[in-house]
Amino acid sequence: MATTGLEIKQLFSDRDDRVLFSELSFQLNAGELIQVAGPNGSGKTTLLRILAGLSSYYQGEVLWQGKSLRRQRHDYLQQLLYIGHGAGIKAVLSPLENLRWSCAVRGIRKNDANIFSALEKVGLLGFEEQPCFSLSAGQQRRVNLARLFCIPSKLWILDEPFTAIDLAGVAEIEQWLSDFVSEGGAVLLTTHHRLSFSQDFSVVDLGAMHYG
Repeated sequence: MATTGLEIKQLFSDRDDRVLFSELSFQLNAGELIQVAGPNGSGKTTLLRILAGLSSYYQGEVLWQGKSLRRQRHDYLQQLLYIGHGAGIKAVLSPLENLRWSCAVRGIRKNDANIFSALEKVGLLGFEEQPCFSLSAGQQRRVNLARLFCIPSKLWILDEPFTAIDLAGVAEIEQWLSDFVSEGGAVLLTTHHRLSFSQDFSVVDLGAMHYG
């Protein structure tokens, strides 16, 4: 039986007096992937920010391993890796420096060999010392995605991880997701890309709450 991970009960949030979602409930277990779908403005990023602990503007319950997120915020964040819609890097720093900083913020002791391995995984070996402003948008996105391989996590929350990534890179990321889920990780993501995911996955459609 899958281990209970993230559980959302009767979640409500609004913006500018417009309800984004109401009575939203679902569960994400270890070894599972859920895609949050819906048109622009339906609340996908808002939901992910709530579940990443970046927004407390909601009603309802968010549980992690059966306990309220509000009561175990630190422990939860130590097991979570959130990658937002933006590049998520400091442009004046190099990929190596950005990843050193990301690890240090999480209190993770990583030597440069680990970081070089992550950069090789995302196709950036050879670019590790270049300032990120000199890299393409896709390469900058890959710097952020390299955190997937530097920061041990049980839960990935990813907002449009395929942004600025070419078709070959999309296939790579889908394989990373598949490998992570196969090893017992849990993934919650938004994407307008049609997933070609080897395992079964669920869809939470926020658009249906507005138009269904």
